[in-house]
Amino acid sequence: MQTISLYNTQAKEVGKVDIDEKFFDGKVNEPLLRQVLKMYAANRRQGTASTKTRKDVRGGGRKPWKQKGTGRARAGTIRSPLWRGGGVTFGPHPRDFSYTLPQKIKRKAIVSALNIKFKDNQFVVIDKIELKEAKTKEWAEILAAFKINKGCLVLLNEPNLNVQRAGRNIPNLFIKPFDSVNAVEIYEHRKLIVEKEALEKLVLRFK
Repeated sequence: MQTISLYNTQAKEVGKVDIDEKFFDGKVNEPLLRQVLKMYAANRRQGTASTKTRKDVRGGGRKPWKQKGTGRARAGTIRSPLWRGGGVTFGPHPRDFSYTLPQKIKRKAIVSALNIKFKDNQFVVIDKIELKEAKTKEWAEILAAFKINKGCLVLLNEPNLNVQRAGRNIPNLFIKPFDSVNAVEIYEHRKLIVEKEALEKLVLRFK
């Protein structure tokens, strides 16, 4: 078994944590992870882009000039896609881009994302996160102790209103229970902080 440092909220080492080498083996399934990231990106798309075809554009009910004798090209409406102010040919219309992948693939992607953070030393295990008050200052001090000034994801063992409320005003700090995390959230945040109990349950769940 491999061990890594266990810290408290003041960034002081208070012990060691056993790491399952079969789970944190450093292997990253990049094609599978890319597939899952692409799915979540597609599911975020609003799909509200819309254009008007010639039937949707106002006007154009009358033939602009007679068919023959004017020397101009034949035209039946001023709202033809060839004309300025006319309808759009093959333009986008509202659609749903979302789709899903098998649960097994999503779970393997989470394991790959966790291994990326572990390999890059962007993985911090904290004994327990407890705050005296639900104030932003409390979280700011924790992040300063660990010298974290960029995107950070915090995985709690269980929902904690004080801890989650205190971090709401800090940019790029995302706090949530471990059992609702997905691969994109782990991958997109630069640093990952996990409570010790949350890590143990996370390994049991996804092993």
